[in-house]
Amino acid sequence: MGVNIRTIKEIKLYLSRELEGLYPEPEINALSGIILQTVLKSSGLHIPAFPETVVLQKQIRQITRICRELKTGKPLQYILGHTNFFNCMIRVNSDTMIPRPETEELVDLIIKKNKGFRGSILDAGTGSGCIAIALAINLPGTTVTGIDISEGAILKAKENAILNNARVSFFRADLLNIDPSLFSGTDIIVSNPPYIRESEKKHMARNVLDYEPHTALFVPDSDPLVYYSAIIKLAETALTPGGRLYFEINEAMGRQMSILLKSAGYLQVEITRDLNGRDRIIKGIKHD
Repeated sequence: MGVNIRTIKEIKLYLSRELEGLYPEPEINALSGIILQTVLKSSGLHIPAFPETVVLQKQIRQITRICRELKTGKPLQYILGHTNFFNCMIRVNSDTMIPRPETEELVDLIIKKNKGFRGSILDAGTGSGCIAIALAINLPGTTVTGIDISEGAILKAKENAILNNARVSFFRADLLNIDPSLFSGTDIIVSNPPYIRESEKKHMARNVLDYEPHTALFVPDSDPLVYYSAIIKLAETALTPGGRLYFEINEAMGRQMSILLKSAGYLQVEITRDLNGRDRIIKGIKHD
């Protein structure tokens, strides 16, 4: 269609009209803000303050292209090729999950609980590298390593480390078939592994199912804690006595995760709820 829009105000009305019924109104408003900030290379404060600002035609064409892709269900982060995570610019593609706010809460908790920490951290199942990179930047003096089974994810994580000037080592490894001695002396292991049960797919949004890597999302109903069990086994050798495990978890599996950690001898096992009040993070300390 020939789009007759010129100003920021008209662009916002256009996006609201085009995306109506596809996304809830608050999400449309959020998407519009991100699109305008990205395309106009402008701050979030400038856009609402100057709604009559005239936009270049090439920028309008870019916005209408983004809108067309959004209408197919493709996530905005994949359309733009990047997202913001804990004040880091994280590039994403079909090899990597889109970082979630709940994972920012995991990172925030680790940073707050480990101020001044200068030991070693392993991010198991690193994906885009967002957790490892944010921890390396916000806990200076740490040695951070990220591993993932996906070669494509590792390449993207390395790119993100360079982009954010973060010192992190990334390499490919399979959590279900790994040599624990490679990580001997690790002080903290953190992981946001696949934890959505196959039976929960029916509740998932189409844009997640159609575009995000299923290997990073789903686990069989018959063994939903498979990756947590593998990491706990890895920690038997890799994690130092008194070392800490931090996991992001399925909100429905808090009790099972607590039993799993306690049965492995972990102390001070604590579940933290996310901003929506759901069980989301579990932490334990390895016995001496």
